[in-house]
Amino acid sequence: MKMTKHSLTFILGMLTLAAGTFFSCAIENDIPYPIVEANIESMTVEGQRGADQNSSADAIINKNARTVTLYVNDGVDLSNLKITSLKITSGAELLADSAACKNYDKFPTTGFTSLDSIPLSSDTRMDFTNPVTFTLRTYQDYVWRVTVNQIIQRDIEVEGMTDYVIDANSRTVIVYVKDQELTNLNVTKMNLGGEYGTVSPDPTTIKDYSSPVKFNVRRSWEEYSYEWTVYVYPDNGETNSGSTDAFAMTTRATVNGKVQSGKTPVVEYCKQDEASWNTVPAANVSVSGNTFTATLTGLSPSTTYKYRISVDGTAGSELTFTTAAATPLENGSFDDWSSEVATNGTLWQPWSTSSFWDTGNRGATTIADSNSIPTSETCNGSGKAASLETRWVVMKLAAGNIFTGSYVRTDGTNGVLSFGREFSSFPSKLRINYKYTSATIDKIGEDALSYLKGQPDSCHIYIALTDWDQPLEIRTRPSERQLFDKNDSHVIAYAEYISGNSDSQYQQKDLVLDYRYTNRTPKYILVVASASKYGDYFTGGVGSKLLIDNFELIYD
Repeated sequence: MKMTKHSLTFILGMLTLAAGTFFSCAIENDIPYPIVEANIESMTVEGQRGADQNSSADAIINKNARTVTLYVNDGVDLSNLKITSLKITSGAELLADSAACKNYDKFPTTGFTSLDSIPLSSDTRMDFTNPVTFTLRTYQDYVWRVTVNQIIQRDIEVEGMTDYVIDANSRTVIVYVKDQELTNLNVTKMNLGGEYGTVSPDPTTIKDYSSPVKFNVRRSWEEYSYEWTVYVYPDNGETNSGSTDAFAMTTRATVNGKVQSGKTPVVEYCKQDEASWNTVPAANVSVSGNTFTATLTGLSPSTTYKYRISVDGTAGSELTFTTAAATPLENGSFDDWSSEVATNGTLWQPWSTSSFWDTGNRGATTIADSNSIPTSETCNGSGKAASLETRWVVMKLAAGNIFTGSYVRTDGTNGVLSFGREFSSFPSKLRINYKYTSATIDKIGEDALSYLKGQPDSCHIYIALTDWDQPLEIRTRPSERQLFDKNDSHVIAYAEYISGNSDSQYQQKDLVLDYRYTNRTPKYILVVASASKYGDYFTGGVGSKLLIDNFELIYD
């Protein structure tokens, strides 16, 4: 089982005993089955690709919603698509959608990491023209929904082209060119059937586009071709550069636009109140057909810039964008704490007046003392740090932890948490100072993790920038479990650090954020630290301790 979600579910175990649910004198015949949640851990299909050039080709898996989203190229038949791997929770039974599976009796009933790991008689082809469901069965049934989106990569490159419009429904194309003879036009690419399809006659051999030209177009898997019509019109506009748009982050921006095909744009920029223009290096400008993308780096936060596009020495109109602020991480020093008397011991809270961080202490102190507390053992000898310790508390493992968000309430014997704080900036990394003492894993909460016993425990620190519509509600009750998933499609950027080494002194490390999307603005920031990586599953080493101090967001 791939442990990628850290929702601090040790609260469940500690609160169970507090409610007295382990003790009963009555004998009942209806012993409930254990809760064993079944997930799709990874999935690949033939022709798999990213949603765009900036996206990973990996499947987008949302374990909270139990959905998988994949993208494929135009070289495969969506109605007869082969699944090449489908890894699921160990021990779960796999039931495919019989309506979408042509040879249902030959589809594997267990997960598989490759086609080589299943019998040669197996058939993993399915019809993905519509979303498909898979049922993963343990003691309960878990229904997953898989959606496959096909990207038809139609590219058009014509000398002097300023713009083009493709209407796949009417099978028509309109191309606009400037300063070109329509009777002697140079076409370098027109793959109307997609990257892997065919077009007849070859558009690059046709020169006369003074009147509509018809082509027979067939996608790679189709038996028959369809007629498409191409119209070419002169562009009589007064400017030789097309419209542009800019997406500004904190210290960088991306400018996208259109340019006459065959031309190389020069992108210039400067601060709004300056007169001296900077030129974007050619290496930071990419041109494809009549579109271009330019990346501007080294910008100042919270600053308005003006930019312009020049072609053949003629500059277009000036436009502006404003970079985002370099928002600091609230109480990243972990100096601010407050406390109150709890049912058992002291409830320590990582704030003085208003909360940004929280811990599982409110659940823990119903039966024991806080195990996430302030300490004077800091990285620089001043202020406070956070001490997160893994303890054995009344027959359950409790991993010390801290997270940006809040402990909402106790639901029966389980905790309900709110993950994430409002945030709209674009840091490049999270700088952490930490000191970890790793104990040997001596407590196992789930049979699937028994192989970890005797191994060194590991700490886990991670940061995620997301565009959730609201903070993520975390539920620890197994029957309705909802946890953080780093592969959630709403995660814009992510970085993590895992270590099983014991440190004699504080260490400093930068967690470099991997931006999966460069055109989406975050709404929330999530930072989580735990003394035991598998504390969510009551697995870890008693005595493991993680000290953290001076967390800082870096903008470069």
